[in-house]
Amino acid sequence: MNGKIIKIISNLYTVQTEDGIFECHARGKFRNMLLTPLVGDYCEIDTENKYILDIFPRKNELARPMIANVDIALIVVSVKEPDLSLNLLDKMISIITLQKITPMICFTKLDLLNKEEKKQVNRIEAYYKKIGYLTITNQKIGELTKILKNKIVVVTGQTGAGKSTLLNKLDKNLHLKTDEISYALGRGKHTTRHVELFKIKNFYIADTPGFSSIDFKKNTKEEIKSSFLEFVNETCEFKDCMHDKEKNCGVKKAVEEGKILPSRYENYLDFIKKV
Repeated sequence: MNGKIIKIISNLYTVQTEDGIFECHARGKFRNMLLTPLVGDYCEIDTENKYILDIFPRKNELARPMIANVDIALIVVSVKEPDLSLNLLDKMISIITLQKITPMICFTKLDLLNKEEKKQVNRIEAYYKKIGYLTITNQKIGELTKILKNKIVVVTGQTGAGKSTLLNKLDKNLHLKTDEISYALGRGKHTTRHVELFKIKNFYIADTPGFSSIDFKKNTKEEIKSSFLEFVNETCEFKDCMHDKEKNCGVKKAVEEGKILPSRYENYLDFIKKV
């Protein structure tokens, strides 16, 4: 029978199948294969002897948190208190994209903005949507639920952005009182030593505070460049143009013409300088 690993404690694997939940052990062959089963893995199990027989190929995997086959990383972004940080947003988008995970931006606290500030945020949201990113506000819970249906989701974002408030709206039975998701789901702050998938409505959310390390230590400048989707549409004199120093650079020209958001380009330059 096929299923999905939703929890791992020590050497006991909780597998969700169409016929219910099974507590299984892993076959010794995985150790010989240097393959560690992860939460999120799709697998084949022996329901009679309670063993995991095979792990199916992963589309992605994360080291921190240790989880596989993540569909969407929901980036919760505050527009005020704390103020909107486009540098942090672009950094998370790039790192998530390079992990072969679909980023989705959820803007929060729009009710704190005045009319002019709201217009500016609307322009920013429209830009990210135009270049191909999923965007939404925490006021559109019905639409968000439809997008997350049957997905494995990791939630991340700056402290105080409203992650717990958002999850409360998705499931009113949670009664979250903190920004730490692990605490909010009832296991105590900083006490979670394993990743677990919880079902909220019709999708799974990882019980983790999100990406514990947001940096480009394992990435090249070329990889970072590839994570900026809108750059691909511009033509440069040289195919290997890094869009920083070359004179006839299509990306630089697009920034000057207003086709590319200046903050996106500035953040890109900041990221490649740090690699």
